[in-house]
Amino acid sequence: MHSKRSVGCPGSYSAHGLYPLSTYCRPWRVSRRSLNEGALKMSPRDKRAPDLPARFAIFAPWLMLMTLSSCGEERRPPASFMFGDLPVSGSLADARRAGFTACIPTNADMRCRREGVFFERQGPFSAAVDLDGGDGSGGFDHLTLWHPTDQSALIAITNKFRTDGWSECLTPDGSRWAGKAIYQHQGSPVFVALDLSYWSKRRLTVYPAVRANIPQCRR
Repeated sequence: MHSKRSVGCPGSYSAHGLYPLSTYCRPWRVSRRSLNEGALKMSPRDKRAPDLPARFAIFAPWLMLMTLSSCGEERRPPASFMFGDLPVSGSLADARRAGFTACIPTNADMRCRREGVFFERQGPFSAAVDLDGGDGSGGFDHLTLWHPTDQSALIAITNKFRTDGWSECLTPDGSRWAGKAIYQHQGSPVFVALDLSYWSKRRLTVYPAVRANIPQCRR
């Protein structure tokens, strides 16, 4: 006489994420003798079950090649560019030369900070550059400034922009740049974005004035 019990199949999908566990997890048939001997016998229908992991094994070499090729790609940092004594784009070495040495890496990027920064003769502010890659090898393409306690401190910069003839416009709702004021000046190598709506800290971000990257404003 045989008794049947099911060996647990946790979850709905396999660790490979390709097919349900129910397609290859089958009940085990345990004889009274095997219970005494501590041995399990598989039900005969397990022998007829398709070997689905083997079916997907043919893709393994291609997946391995794709992984290796993506790991081998080099991230090239943007060209080095300074505005005054502050870095706006460049490499990790450029950031460190400019005093941005307090660097915190993550799996995907790296932030390097500097305190006591002045911009357009206003400050001091906290500043940071955000580099692509956990090792910072992808470089950075903008500079961010903020004040740790006074969220209106950055307004002194934008007031100076107006005095110096910079244009001001607002970004449209629903866009990637929503909730910002954009400042530009003819002939300036940078444009500036100021947070109008923000969480915790208001930021002022400085970008190279590449026409393709300047956001559209409301009309």
